[in-house]
Amino acid sequence: MVLDPDIMACAGLVQRGDPERFAATMAAPVSAREKLFPLYAFNVEVSRAPWVTQESMIAEMRLQWWRDVLEEIRTGTEVRRHEVATPLAAVLTSDLAGRLDTLVEARRWDIYRDPFEDMSAFRAHLTNTSGLLLLAAAWTLGDAPEDPILKAGYAQGVANWLRAVPELERQGRVPLVEGTQAAIRALADDALAALSEARRARLAPEVRPAMLALWQTDAILRKARRDPAAVSENRLTPPPFRSRLGLLHRALTGRW
Repeated sequence: MVLDPDIMACAGLVQRGDPERFAATMAAPVSAREKLFPLYAFNVEVSRAPWVTQESMIAEMRLQWWRDVLEEIRTGTEVRRHEVATPLAAVLTSDLAGRLDTLVEARRWDIYRDPFEDMSAFRAHLTNTSGLLLLAAAWTLGDAPEDPILKAGYAQGVANWLRAVPELERQGRVPLVEGTQAAIRALADDALAALSEARRARLAPEVRPAMLALWQTDAILRKARRDPAAVSENRLTPPPFRSRLGLLHRALTGRW
């Protein structure tokens, strides 16, 4: 099957900007890739918008551009021509476009340097970014229960966030509510518990390719729980060969 040029452009954007979701999507059936690549390309564009400029107003305008795209999709008006917005409009329902507006709004945190007020705000941020993205991925493929997907996405968000801590701190951000080793261990435990609870849900076979994006989550969280110092020392990423074998196993078995 030959993919549409816009889908190919989205795939290239994801490959450059989010190589782990690219690998997970390439392990999925082609029919799933056509839906996942526009969604993940949208996420790349939104997540990097606050970081490509030092001017907060310009960053706000970039995020607003994507909120306007989502509003066009939500209301059924003509969607502006764009290599990501155009295929995204073919993937999202009106309701899902409305839900993803919350994801874009949450990315405003990246523009500024304010710390999270408390753990509730931190959990909400990861649920509204990583959680909603995973939910959107699942819902573009089929029917899926919302709560377990959001919990799994939150766990994935914690894993990715912990890996990003050194860079966020280098950028002058305060990424964690509490950065002690005990707090990191507790955060990893919390995310692992959410992931375990999510895995009790039964997912339709057509939805499971969306869950391949979690292929490194378990290993990263277990590493953080076992060795909290690995967060600040940037040692959380699993060995590539073993990690890819894990992805292959999940793709073949449907387990996540």
